[in-house]
Amino acid sequence: MFPYISLTKENEREMLDKIGVKSIDDLFKDIPSDVSLNRELDLPKAKSELEVTKYLTDLASKNVTLSDKTSFLGVGAYDHYIPSIINHITSRAEFFTSYTPYQPEISQGTTQYIFEFQTLISRLTGMDIANASLYDGGTAVTEAALMCVNSNKKKKALVSKSVSPQTRQILNTYLHGQGLECVEIEIKDGVTDLEDLKNKIDGDVGAVIIQSPNFFGNIESVEEATKITHENKKVSFILSADPLSFAILKKPGEMDVDVVVGDAQCFGIPVAFGGPYLGYMAAKKSFMRKLPGRVVGQTVDKNGKRSYVLTLSAREQHIRREKATSNICSNQGLNVLAATIYMCVMGKKGIKEVAVQSTSKAHYLYNKLVESGKFKPLNDKPFFKEFTLIYDGDVDELNKKVKEAGFIGGFKTERYYKDLKGAVTLAVTEKRTKEEMDSFVKVMTGGGKDA
Repeated sequence: MFPYISLTKENEREMLDKIGVKSIDDLFKDIPSDVSLNRELDLPKAKSELEVTKYLTDLASKNVTLSDKTSFLGVGAYDHYIPSIINHITSRAEFFTSYTPYQPEISQGTTQYIFEFQTLISRLTGMDIANASLYDGGTAVTEAALMCVNSNKKKKALVSKSVSPQTRQILNTYLHGQGLECVEIEIKDGVTDLEDLKNKIDGDVGAVIIQSPNFFGNIESVEEATKITHENKKVSFILSADPLSFAILKKPGEMDVDVVVGDAQCFGIPVAFGGPYLGYMAAKKSFMRKLPGRVVGQTVDKNGKRSYVLTLSAREQHIRREKATSNICSNQGLNVLAATIYMCVMGKKGIKEVAVQSTSKAHYLYNKLVESGKFKPLNDKPFFKEFTLIYDGDVDELNKKVKEAGFIGGFKTERYYKDLKGAVTLAVTEKRTKEEMDSFVKVMTGGGKDA
């Protein structure tokens, strides 16, 4: 078994002689000694492929997977069922075409499924146009905010505190880097405080961002928030949403939303310890030439046969980087394909069934936990497949206990919302059975898994 880098001393000497230096240290002589490490890197000796494989296998075995535990954890990573057909189709040769479809004649597999994905997202959201995918839900929100603020020639974005804290961190980082301001809207009873929204909209605001269902799982008053936003000139409304919710809730296109974004991880993409996921973006037609990423269109070739091409690529990184509208340089191709297959295989009825089951089961678990007296509601707002309760105790100890019983518990909401002592956010998908939920309730309420 040879080391991964098979450079011999003779190879090294030959290269040094060729460039006219005596040693490797001479290559770095311009670096001042007071900032140099001045010693060898503290790394173990190179290992063989066999040893590395065993090490990584042992390391991976320490992870807790969804095959080992029954999960009630959500906040952006949901344990939905993934039809087995997805892995089979994504492995087919016709989809193993060019990584980036700049040459459509050899990228028809890629361009076709991107076109289908855009079409499906547009229909699901009720919006005019959708682009090829973004990295994840957090960056999708950020890209939308930058697009709207720059298009409206403003310098400020408003974002609700009920938007995922991780997303708000990304948003703050990107806006700060471009000299733009990010102002947070307060929350009241688990949803956006619309009075605070009214008070904070001024002439510098170019975008308002709300998430629904929000971080607590609650459904926001999107139509009212959109109306408040559009009462002000050149202010765009951005909705961040779980796309599965559109199967049973009103579509963004029916609520005058300007841009809708989110993460499509729920559509056939594994939780996978946090990624890679699939950001999506759909918008009104007025944003067509401002969208980040690319838009694939359908046309015909010289023989009159259907074909697909890059129709719009407004980001301009190809030739004029200083005028680029986005940092997105590629899309999540494999995840786009998986999500497209999921939506096609499940169809309208299947996706709606997943949404209905997830919602019904979430409400069942919610009621059981509240009835136990060990948990109380955070508020009385309607929710989708996720909800937040207040536990009279230590959430960390609670999650440790449920893990020992074979479950992955809820998210410690207090981690980001310090005033919500004992808050825990739980998610339920169509995969959870009544038996699993009943057993989970027993553990959560101190009855024991088999009590």
